[in-house]
Amino acid sequence: MIGENLLGPEPTLLAADDAVTAALAVGTEPAAVVREHPESSLAWALLADQADAEGREIEAYAFARVGYHRGLDALRRGGWRGAGPVPWSHEPNRGVLRALYALRRAAASIGEDAEVVRLTEFLNGADQGAIAAIEAGE
Repeated sequence: MIGENLLGPEPTLLAADDAVTAALAVGTEPAAVVREHPESSLAWALLADQADAEGREIEAYAFARVGYHRGLDALRRGGWRGAGPVPWSHEPNRGVLRALYALRRAAASIGEDAEVVRLTEFLNGADQGAIAAIEAGE
C-alpha cells in the first residue's frame, strides 16, 4: 500500500453488455453489431480494428473516434469523473479501453502525434497494463 493514493477515485467498473457480447460470440460482424448497438464502444473498436487491418486508415480513425466518445459516455454513466482507474481486468471495461487504443493507433497512422501522447497518458492512467494486454491480444 505504500505509495498508493488512498484518497484517489474508486475504479470505474462498467456493467456488462450481454447483448453485444452474445452477438460477437456467435460471429456477428462488427458493422452489424454497431447497427444494432450503436452505443457499444467495443463494437466500434472492433470495426476500427477491421478497417485498420484492411489499410483503411481514415475509416479506422473515424470508427475509433466514435468508439472513444461512446466509451466516454459509458464511463460517465458509470460514475467516472474524468480521472481514475478503469481496470482492464474487469471485462466490461475492455471495450472502452480497446476504443482508446484503436484511436491511439489510428492517430499514429495519420501523424496526429499530440493525440497519440494524450491517449497514451489516458490509457496508462486508466490501467498501466492495458496497452500491453491489448497488444498481446488478451
